[in-house]
Amino acid sequence: MDFQTIGRILLVIGVVIVLVGLALMLFGRSGFLSNLPGTLRIEGQGFTCVFPILASIVLSILLTVVLNIIIRLINRP
Repeated sequence: MDFQTIGRILLVIGVVIVLVGLALMLFGRSGFLSNLPGTLRIEGQGFTCVFPILASIVLSILLTVVLNIIIRLINRP
C-alpha cells in the first residue's frame, strides 16, 4: 500500500468522523433520536432507563451504508 492510498483512507475516515460529530451535535439538541416511536422509557423513583430500539436500527442502517461506500471507494481499481 502506497502513501497516496493511506492518505485517502485517512482523509475519508476524518470526513466521516466530522460528519458523525456534526450529526450527533444536531440530533442531540433536537432530541430526535430519543423521541422516536420505538424508544422504550422506564421511569421509576430516582432512575430512568431509555432503550432507543428504533434509533439503534436506524443508526445501524446508516453506518452500514456509509461503511459500504467507504469500502467500495478503497477497493476501487
